[in-house]
Amino acid sequence: MEEIEVPTEHLHEHMEHSAEHSNEGWIMGVALSSAILAVFAAVTALLAGGHANEAMINRIKASDQWAYYQAKGVKAAVLSSKIETLKALHHSIKKDDEKKVEQYKEDQDKISEDAKKFEEESEGHLNRHESLAHAVTLFQVAIAVGAISALTRRKIFWFISMGFGGVGLVFFVFEFFA
Repeated sequence: MEEIEVPTEHLHEHMEHSAEHSNEGWIMGVALSSAILAVFAAVTALLAGGHANEAMINRIKASDQWAYYQAKGVKAAVLSSKIETLKALHHSIKKDDEKKVEQYKEDQDKISEDAKKFEEESEGHLNRHESLAHAVTLFQVAIAVGAISALTRRKIFWFISMGFGGVGLVFFVFEFFA
């Protein structure tokens, strides 16, 4: 009985070519997803930096308001001392002086409200900055794991990369629309 010879050499070459072509497509997907993650990382870093700047600006404004508050308090204290000294010496007091003391105290109340508002805004921006910074970190980790996936040709790392990217995207979307 004669054996039938199957031309496996051609089949083997065809399988190798298909596997290489399949890997090229998959690697292209890893590269594309990494590029998209890089765009999200860049945009998120820009937003995080903006919120950090706004937090600092509002903190400075609050500090300025507290300094102004203290200046009004010093003026009120000096004027009150003047009034008390004049009373102790049985001298006449200008009517405007007592009104000014009251005005300084009213001004302090308004200034205090403004300072507290700036502090709250600063805290809000700082919280958003921190959340966006977490998103940037997750996007960067996702990109790095994607690179490991491409280098080792192991899809499991790509899935892990997409997991990190997905969590980063949740942070991004939550803060972007907050």
